[in-house]
Amino acid sequence: MKNDTLKGQYRINEQIRAKEVRIVGDEIEPKVYPIFQALKMAEEKELDLVEISPNAQPPVCRIIDYSKFLYQLKKRQKEQKAKQVKVNVKEIRFGPQTDDHDYNFKLKHARGFLEDGDKVKAYVFFKGRSILFKEQGEVLLLRFANDLEDYAKVDQMPVLEGKRMTIQLSPKKKEAPKKPSVSKPVTPGQKAEKPEAGEEE
Repeated sequence: MKNDTLKGQYRINEQIRAKEVRIVGDEIEPKVYPIFQALKMAEEKELDLVEISPNAQPPVCRIIDYSKFLYQLKKRQKEQKAKQVKVNVKEIRFGPQTDDHDYNFKLKHARGFLEDGDKVKAYVFFKGRSILFKEQGEVLLLRFANDLEDYAKVDQMPVLEGKRMTIQLSPKKKEAPKKPSVSKPVTPGQKAEKPEAGEEE
C-alpha cells in the first residue's frame, strides 16, 4: 500500500532520536523543546509527535494525529498529481501520394485528437525513390496544418528527418465566446450626433 511507504518516511514519538526539537503547529508556541517535554505535550493531547523536517537543526516536529497527518499528505499528493496534465502525442502517417479519401479519414482522426487535448505529429514516410517527392510531402503537411487551423497551432513546420518529413501541431485553447457589442438605441426625439463643423465625417 502507498500509505505504508509514507509511514516509513517519518519518525514518530520514541523513534525521534534528537535531544531537542522545534515544535510548530496550531495552538502551540513555535519554539525549541527538550524531547521528553515534547513527548509529554503530545501525550497530554492524546496525539503523536511527528518529525516533519529531520534535517533541520534542531529537527522540526508537529503534534498531530499521525493517521490524520498521513491522510493530509496523501490528499495533497493526489491533488498535485491531478494538476499534472499529461499531454499525449498522437502520430498520423501519410505516404507521399496519399489519395483524398485516405487524407480526409486521417484529417478527421487528427481533429478528434486535438479536440481531446492531444498533440498531433503528422509525418510523410518516403520509401526508396519516393524521396524525390519530398516537395509533394511538404505541400501535403502544410495543407494538413491549414485544414486544422481552427483546431491547432503549428509547433514545428515540416522538417525532413532521414526518410520522414514531420510537422507537429498543438491543440488551440478554447476561447470564451465574446459577447456581442450592443449599440445604444436612439430614443425618440433624440437626434443622432452629427460631427461638428470642421470635423471630418
